[in-house]
Amino acid sequence: MNFVNRHFPDREVTDRVSPEPSVSRQHKWPLRYDSIEYVALCADIATILFASIVSTWLSKAQNGWAAGDLSNALGLALVSATCLVCLLKTHGLYRPAELLVLRSQMRAVWIAWASLLFPIWAGYGFAIGSGSSHQAGTLFAVLGLALLMAERWGARALLGKGLSGRKFASTNIVLVSDQPPSKNAGLSETLAMHGYCVRGRFSLPPIGFGPACRRRLTARVIDYIRSSELDQVVVEANPERWPELRAFVADLRVLPLPIVFVPVGTTSELLRHPTRSLGSAVCVELQRGPLTPLDCATKRTIDLFGAALALAILAPLLVLAALAIKLDSPGPIFFRQQRCGFNGRIFLIRKFRTMHVLEDGPAILQAHRLDRRVTRVGKWLRRTSFDELPQLLNVLDGSMSLVGPRPHALAHDGEFDKLVRNYALRRRVRPGLTGWAQVHGCRGPTPTAITVETRVQYDLWYIDNWSLRLDLVILLRTPLEVLRGRNAY
Repeated sequence: MNFVNRHFPDREVTDRVSPEPSVSRQHKWPLRYDSIEYVALCADIATILFASIVSTWLSKAQNGWAAGDLSNALGLALVSATCLVCLLKTHGLYRPAELLVLRSQMRAVWIAWASLLFPIWAGYGFAIGSGSSHQAGTLFAVLGLALLMAERWGARALLGKGLSGRKFASTNIVLVSDQPPSKNAGLSETLAMHGYCVRGRFSLPPIGFGPACRRRLTARVIDYIRSSELDQVVVEANPERWPELRAFVADLRVLPLPIVFVPVGTTSELLRHPTRSLGSAVCVELQRGPLTPLDCATKRTIDLFGAALALAILAPLLVLAALAIKLDSPGPIFFRQQRCGFNGRIFLIRKFRTMHVLEDGPAILQAHRLDRRVTRVGKWLRRTSFDELPQLLNVLDGSMSLVGPRPHALAHDGEFDKLVRNYALRRRVRPGLTGWAQVHGCRGPTPTAITVETRVQYDLWYIDNWSLRLDLVILLRTPLEVLRGRNAY
């Protein structure tokens, strides 16, 4: 290896580069890590074309084969494949790091393929033009989706095996770093895992090195690269010394090799965040919303249909509950109280009245076992959580969702915010009629800081791991939890 001594920047120390073990060479795959994105893209196109061939052949097996049918179907499949890969490529879903996230891949493929279902089904009618065309289109849609899902599962398994076994073909690089060898081990391990073989190392001199020192270092790096078979130059340094690095990299432009910069130090944390354009400016996204716009639209659609359907089915029971409340004790049927919702916005929550009092102020006493404020009908309503059902109206007006963190009274919000540091993070999504904390038994009063913190941990986990499947699981588990009746009084 070639080193520039850190204490004597003008002195060069030369060492022999250690060759790779012959065993690892024999077991390397003929694929570089940088090529995974393009291989995955081509695999999607091939999978869709294969699904088109199979579905067309199966649908035509009974009615006779026409030569033009296959060519027309392949043309439609090629258009579908082009649309699909463009959608996924635009969202960066072919990057190796994204291919490892199976849940995200499955959801993205399902959404992208579902958006093409009607054009596929209708297109087969024009492409094949026979009685079995729509049958072929339906078969192609189902088979294509199944094969794409299976392909994602296989890609994740192969990619994980390639990374753990260091199977990717070698990419020979030279590393120029301002970090001591002890701190350089992490990068070396990462490079080796992804198939990058460091053939030479050079150390940058301390901050403030002059033009003469830079030119001598540049000359040594260029001489070494020209005498070796290398594919890339990697510069690892602190971004705070960028003016010096910019001049150094400018001197290396005479080399016909790509130059990659790996930032280190505290400033590098900023560069780990994704970037996007805001007009002509480049912005760093320091925090993303918990749900994408598509996620929000999907969740809102489910809320509207679910709340409307529940109100229609439960309408007779809701009327009976209202009559029972009115006959049991004087006062209104509904209880309204201010709660803190999405993004800290205040809204009025709706519940069936279950107490003789209507507390909504700076001091509110939580309900407890054998609470004398609870009415006779209120005991049954609270025990079955039936008093919460008027909040379906809150779901319809958009102040709440079917699933989300349960909102608390404003007086309790202030107390909990002081007890739990991340309590306010619950407000990044709409509060819910039920939630992940509730199906784990976190219902009723919160007398201690531990109970509040436990509930918040469940809520934050839900926000960070949200999915339609998780919402469905919570909705299905809620009736079972109501029947168990834990902490409900």
